[in-house]
Amino acid sequence: MPTQRIQLGEWMPDQSGITGVLTDAKNVVSQAVGYGPFPSAVAFSGTAAEELVTLYAAKNPDSTTQLFTAGATRIYTVDGVGALTQVKSGMTTGINDKVRFTQFGKTVITTNNADVLQAWTLGTSTSFANLSASAPIAKYITVVRDFVVCANTLETTQQQYRVRWSAINDETDWTENVNTQSDYQDIPDGGQIVGIRGGEFGLVFLERAISRMTYVGTPFIFQFDNISRNKGCMVAGSIAQYQGITFFLSDDGFYLCDGQTVQPIGSEKVDRFFIDDASESDYGSMSAAVDPIRKLVIWNYVDTNGNRKLIIYNFATKKWTYADAGTDYLSEASTASVTLEQLDSISASIDALTTSLDSRLYVGGKYFLGGTLSTKVFTYTGQPLTGRIATGDIDLGGPSVVTLARPQVDNGSATIAVASRKLLSEQVNYGTAVAADSENRVSLRSAGRYHRLQLVPTGADWINAVAIDVDVAGQGVR
Repeated sequence: MPTQRIQLGEWMPDQSGITGVLTDAKNVVSQAVGYGPFPSAVAFSGTAAEELVTLYAAKNPDSTTQLFTAGATRIYTVDGVGALTQVKSGMTTGINDKVRFTQFGKTVITTNNADVLQAWTLGTSTSFANLSASAPIAKYITVVRDFVVCANTLETTQQQYRVRWSAINDETDWTENVNTQSDYQDIPDGGQIVGIRGGEFGLVFLERAISRMTYVGTPFIFQFDNISRNKGCMVAGSIAQYQGITFFLSDDGFYLCDGQTVQPIGSEKVDRFFIDDASESDYGSMSAAVDPIRKLVIWNYVDTNGNRKLIIYNFATKKWTYADAGTDYLSEASTASVTLEQLDSISASIDALTTSLDSRLYVGGKYFLGGTLSTKVFTYTGQPLTGRIATGDIDLGGPSVVTLARPQVDNGSATIAVASRKLLSEQVNYGTAVAADSENRVSLRSAGRYHRLQLVPTGADWINAVAIDVDVAGQGVR
């Protein structure tokens, strides 16, 4: 009986399974060949006095890190064992806003579109305080070269199109002055500003446009060039940046911007799937983060059934997957190093730890993927979620029967279920999943013309699911 090797190729839910693409890739991440496990989110911190909706990691000059988390009215520091210390209270963040952070030298600065910019000096501060008397109120904040930059500012009324920046190398001076170079710029076309990202140049994301912000010196200070007309950002929380590349959601799907061009990354792959699956009324709660170790950019969103999901893009392989979220908010994070004595405050037993001692979570100055759920900080350092990968349709050109499958899973095995149909118009219904035996063989018997195989990797330490070897033969017709 002929054996076919079905490679676990690319998941493209916008395409039909008859084209051969994967029809499911849940709770896994794309690798150069095949798919690897995606970890579960586990509680890391103590309990805050309110729901937490922001997480931010600042870097000290000595390469240690300081982790902050915030709700609507309070800011906390988070130490290496997850202990929360309240360092700000009494904020008046609106329901449609959140506390946002940036770092300028030793100063961590926050904005929430309700209170004057708040500042924390790394290494010396014990609480956040007003940055300065001239500091503005704004929705968004970043750093561009030697300037702190705010956007969508509140100045008596909301200036939705305004970008305002501090004096050069002085985050406390916001008085407009050609000598200090503090100033502002209104961008009249493109709708309101929905986000801003910094670096060597700034990117201002509007509803229907993207502007590049380039330092040119006095008297103009910054030059604003429209690099995307009629294509902007739909959701502030969808913006994530890594090494000069910024990822975001527009009204028709996912894109990246390198500061010069805007390129689609989800077109004909996942854009239609996401737009159909996501709850548009919950777009405001979206968040995004980059996992630089695995080269992933991940978006956390609410689907139409009210469940939180992650949609995951590997920007190295240019392939997509998705997963159960486990958090309400997603962010890069980091913690200080942890001593063996401090582990006692996390767990009375090493065996009971939800995160392996080998994890980056316990190494100071290392970034990891984290988030918040209700009143706690979570980390994506738990056991792998239950993965699920489904092939496209196998068609020999006539009736056939699947009798055997051999999952090719490095350092593990799998259970296999099969769905067979005579016609493409019939529903896809998988039979009972069968676990591989001691010889890694899954006995099946399923007849039809079109066959799909669903693989669920097994084994606590499985590494890579690559393919399924399938015995399938033509079947005579009476």
